[in-house]
Amino acid sequence: MLAYLARRLGYYVVLLLVAVCLSYALAATALQPRAYFEARQPPPRPAAVQAQLSALGIDDHTPLYDRFGHWAAHAVRGDLGRTIDDTSVNDEFGRRVGVSLRLLIVGTAAGTVAGILAGAWTAVRQYRLSDRLVTLTSFLLLSTPVFLLAVLLKIGAIRLNQALGTDFIQFTGEKTPGLQGGWTAHAKDRAVHLLLPSLSIGLITLATYSRYQRSTMLDVLGSDYLRTARAKGLTRRKALLRHGLRTALIPMSTFFSYNFLAVFTGAIFTEAIFGWHGMGEWLVASIGKDDVNSVVAVSTFAAVVVLLSGFVADLLHAALDPRVRHS
Repeated sequence: MLAYLARRLGYYVVLLLVAVCLSYALAATALQPRAYFEARQPPPRPAAVQAQLSALGIDDHTPLYDRFGHWAAHAVRGDLGRTIDDTSVNDEFGRRVGVSLRLLIVGTAAGTVAGILAGAWTAVRQYRLSDRLVTLTSFLLLSTPVFLLAVLLKIGAIRLNQALGTDFIQFTGEKTPGLQGGWTAHAKDRAVHLLLPSLSIGLITLATYSRYQRSTMLDVLGSDYLRTARAKGLTRRKALLRHGLRTALIPMSTFFSYNFLAVFTGAIFTEAIFGWHGMGEWLVASIGKDDVNSVVAVSTFAAVVVLLSGFVADLLHAALDPRVRHS
């Protein structure tokens, strides 16, 4: 198993290097930082623009491989460069990465677990009313764009607060500015602010996983080994949990790694709608400013998150399938 995981980790390191190179090449060729400076009023002197671009390492008159070499030499030492406003990319990255990870981890974990349980449950209760209701709800969620779902949740929270005459459900920002109190009060405040953004991500994740899990579970229910387990004396419940669900989870572990990029894309809209100052908001702002180094930093973060999810999927696959552990 260790040899298998080591090989997979090596593949992911290579993929990360390729992703970083492509991200820098695309950002450096598609964005125009010179135009950002020249559009200022009053227009700066060309020599001043050239000096600023050279200082930031994003001079478009310099060959691309030289710019990338300059950036990579600093990146391997932990320096992601300067933003187009001449502030530290590392500092901005550090302020925002925790915000996005908190949102992604909570929303994805809750949606994945709930989706797997819902899919397995509806497969066992195929064509019953509960199965049809979950199916209808899932298709409604899947046909709703993430940004629209977030707006609907926001409107619902406003209506609920008005009906209850309270501001219990908070939906702007990740915390209440100037909040007084101990760590318990701050933790509760952050949890309340996290509710709707996580729900917008979790509901889409739940709907997606429930459909795939139902399909894989239905394939397992008619298998010979499940009937054999029942014939050996296992109850239906134990046979489904020990043999049926475990086998049905194997293809879901692979799907997890491919689906995580879609979750990150949805989080970009979620952060903008709910006022979370995370990596998604930073990416949108950086593209608008033609900020090459910041865009590359966010792209690198996205690549690391997706590849880590792929590695977690490999761990789950190895844990669920003994053939992988002994390969």
